[in-house]
Amino acid sequence: MKKSKFGFKYDVAVSGSAHLDQCIEGVDKKAYEVGKELAKNKCVVISGATTGVPYVASLGSRDHGGLNIGFSPAPSKNSHINRYRLPFEPYDVIVYTGANYAGRDVLMTKSSEAVIIIAGGAGTMHEFLTAFETGKIIGVLEETGGIAANIKEFLNKVQRKSKAPILYDNDPKNLVKRVIKEVEKSNGIISNKNSLC
Repeated sequence: MKKSKFGFKYDVAVSGSAHLDQCIEGVDKKAYEVGKELAKNKCVVISGATTGVPYVASLGSRDHGGLNIGFSPAPSKNSHINRYRLPFEPYDVIVYTGANYAGRDVLMTKSSEAVIIIAGGAGTMHEFLTAFETGKIIGVLEETGGIAANIKEFLNKVQRKSKAPILYDNDPKNLVKRVIKEVEKSNGIISNKNSLC
């Protein structure tokens, strides 16, 4: 896959808890690191234009020269800010889906080449299942609690195989590298060792 004229190569969604106070300690630092590594590797960060993990990952991306696209559940900027009480920064582009949370989740997930799961609750599980069912590459950041801690057990219980790789790692930098490598493979790109930061 070619780089865009802006220099970005891949679209990677970050899915996770919108409420950091419900996460285990240190999740914010790991989410920031994921955003930072995605930016360093020329990935557009896609998210639900929300608070918590997606917001912090987008901050990490922005602070390191990345591009952030948020998919809002709201039909307009006014509704996004005043009704849903969601942040406008640090998103470079916000797509106002008007599809509420469930519809937003599907649009956001299907717009990505891969999805990284960090902690998370019911919304993150919905995004994970959408990614799973549509054959997206999935990275799970372990040791962050929430849904991320239960995905392996869930898949063992339902006895379903994924159409695309599901990668598990507790290190944000390693996980991002592994996810990008799988995206490159799926796009028919053979990566050399120096292609990633």
